[in-house]
Amino acid sequence: MKNIFRIQMLSASALTLVTLSGTVSAQVVAGQVASNVPTTPAPNSSVSGNAQVEVGVADESIMPGDIVVTAQKRVERLQDVPLAVTAVGGDMLASRQINDSNSLVQAVPSLTFQQGANPSNTTFRIRGIGTSLFSQGVEAAVSVVVDGVVVARQAQGFADFADIDRVEVLRGPQGTLFGRNATAGVINVVTARPSRELEGRADVTIAEGNEYRAKGTVSGPIGETLRARITGYYNHVGGITENVVTGREVNGSEGWGVRGKLEWDATDSLNFLLAADYRKNDSDCCASVAISLVNPVVAQLTAPVVASRRNRQIAEDVETFSNSNQKTFSLQGDWDLGSATLTSITAYQDYYLDVNQPIDRIDSDPVRFVGAGAAYAAWPVNGGQVDLKNFTQELRLGSNGSRDLTYVVGAYYSNLDIDRPYARRRAVCATGTIGQPCANPVFQSSSSRSHLDSESIAAFAQLEYRLVGGLKALGGIRVQHETVAVEGSRISPAVAGDAVFPASPVISGRRSTSDTAVTGKAGLQYEVSRNAQFYGSWTRGYKGPGFDTEISANFATQNPVEPETVDAYEIGFKGQSSDRKLSFAAALFRADYSNLQVQANRSDPVTGITQFVTTNAGSSRTQGFELEATLRPSAAFSVNASFTYAKATVAVDGLNCPLQFQAAANASTPITSGFPTNACFRSATVVNGATIISGPQQNVRGTLPASPRVRVSVTPRYDAEIGNTGLAGFVQTSINLTSKQNFSLEQDPLLVQPAYALVDMSVGVHDANNRYTVSVFVKNLFNENYLTNIAHNSLLATAANPFDLIANYNKDADRYFGAAFGLRF
Repeated sequence: MKNIFRIQMLSASALTLVTLSGTVSAQVVAGQVASNVPTTPAPNSSVSGNAQVEVGVADESIMPGDIVVTAQKRVERLQDVPLAVTAVGGDMLASRQINDSNSLVQAVPSLTFQQGANPSNTTFRIRGIGTSLFSQGVEAAVSVVVDGVVVARQAQGFADFADIDRVEVLRGPQGTLFGRNATAGVINVVTARPSRELEGRADVTIAEGNEYRAKGTVSGPIGETLRARITGYYNHVGGITENVVTGREVNGSEGWGVRGKLEWDATDSLNFLLAADYRKNDSDCCASVAISLVNPVVAQLTAPVVASRRNRQIAEDVETFSNSNQKTFSLQGDWDLGSATLTSITAYQDYYLDVNQPIDRIDSDPVRFVGAGAAYAAWPVNGGQVDLKNFTQELRLGSNGSRDLTYVVGAYYSNLDIDRPYARRRAVCATGTIGQPCANPVFQSSSSRSHLDSESIAAFAQLEYRLVGGLKALGGIRVQHETVAVEGSRISPAVAGDAVFPASPVISGRRSTSDTAVTGKAGLQYEVSRNAQFYGSWTRGYKGPGFDTEISANFATQNPVEPETVDAYEIGFKGQSSDRKLSFAAALFRADYSNLQVQANRSDPVTGITQFVTTNAGSSRTQGFELEATLRPSAAFSVNASFTYAKATVAVDGLNCPLQFQAAANASTPITSGFPTNACFRSATVVNGATIISGPQQNVRGTLPASPRVRVSVTPRYDAEIGNTGLAGFVQTSINLTSKQNFSLEQDPLLVQPAYALVDMSVGVHDANNRYTVSVFVKNLFNENYLTNIAHNSLLATAANPFDLIANYNKDADRYFGAAFGLRF
């Protein structure tokens, strides 16, 4: 073909590239550039097969051994990209048993993850910035992109990995090229494309705790110009928590999926890629365990469970669940025009999520008396569905090759619809004996149904221009307009005959808003040589307005959450030695956010109504530095290392106080004394001669939740031949250190996870061509316990009883062993 505009993954005789955080295997096909591809994989390689993984005419400056990414929607060497990017190859993910997007934090220190009760309130954070928003009316700050398609809501981004070519994590706001919800960064997942030669692979993993994983791929030509690839996977992860009431092991999952791709070279310069993906996941996750039970009544009701930070038991009659399925269809067309490539990506997403999270966390069947004056005695129903449909269209033109002026220009359109029904039901018991069945429980319930319409259209452009020598000017702009509308109704009660909860009339209404924003970037890049560059940039990011879609919303009068904006500054250096034995990247960053969209606790311990409100913080800032390096002192030994220091702070007024401080809150009159910060107070105002005292609140100046200051990752690997056997053996160790973090926006000192370090290890053998691989591994070698979220328990939680705590944890919070088997042809 005269103009070939794709990168092709290597097979047994292909080029292996080592990234700063793993291995990305890529062969560049562009004229004669790939003619000297070595035939023996480098040590520590992760050969990925013949998948063609990306589109765009290869830069003629790309040589064998270069790391190739598409972080700027053009095919470029990672060394040349003037922004902080971590690229992790699919085989490195597999070798470290990183099986889903949640586990990416093990490979990318700037990325953190906070577990919620379900995917809707689980979040990614980059450099400390992210969102923990329950509402489907607001987007996440970390954008997840899969094969060029932006997932509409953060719940869709927590998925199993199968047939992954690489994952690129772009740090800092990426609003120019990736759009409105990339104010913290982008997780760009690239799956393998159909291959030009017949190939296949199968991988099986078995681990303790009834964990079984299997995935397989077959790919190859079905004609001279037509190729296909089909991938399937099945995962079963047994429960890690014992429910002493039902006798089941919960907090596990089962999922399967299939992806098909059909690629057609219509002409020498026109290529189409049709993809269809279906995923289904059923999980009885994520029930919280008790880590502190000071209230003797709650301890009695949950016996024989003993609260501690290593507690692995619950006592609930209704189990938390989160079941989802997703269908994604996309058609990508690429037309090579010689000096540029025109790309079109048309996609449709259909996502359904069904969740329920009981609030009582006890055996409440039958309803039991828990104490006089208790807000509720049972709360088994607290959940709903998300029914999402999203159509997107992107059209862009990107320059080919390396020249004085390179550019990407394009337009983007999205139309999103979300139906959100929700219901909750609880019971109150006025009298009785603690722990005994209630004679006359009173049931209370409510339900809501909302519909979100969101439409967005944008035009964008980004260019680089060589001013003189190695000095380049960088510039970009994006103009976007969006409209968001929510129509909903709260219907009470949910069950005929129940009391209304809370006691309020039916609230119905429709609210809408629209906004136009201009974002962009500017900067300079100086290429000292082909192996070294400095860069500095300013970036403006934007996340659009939204509405609350949840049961607590007042659909008639609610105001939109204001847009979130950010001004980010980054100075960086990237370099590598001429023999590629050392490569490294360093970045200093600072990002100032205005109207950061956050989830604020407005729960009332007196009525027992749990309520989290989507609101805007006054301001937020993240600043720090990052360092990534790969050292290869010999052909057999390599070390990948990363360090991140990120100080993420926030200023937000009017939050709830931590429970344990509420009783001591004093009244404060702002006219004379002003409101204190980081202290619990009650505001006093005079209305018509009467003094009105507010509930306990605080103005926070502190650290964002789930934002550790320091994260360190070190992964040494030794891979060498075993005598004259035709086999090679490897030993790999991964060490990840995370400093302490608070899981509460309210800066609650009870909700802190201390610093911890995880050490994983794997040992295995493979043949010379990596066609057969057998390995054994251990996760969390030293059995270091850690928690992924901590919160106050709900039952009987008041200012007088504030010390009952619950938490979530991952499977690798306990040491476990496993084995993996791989076959490729």
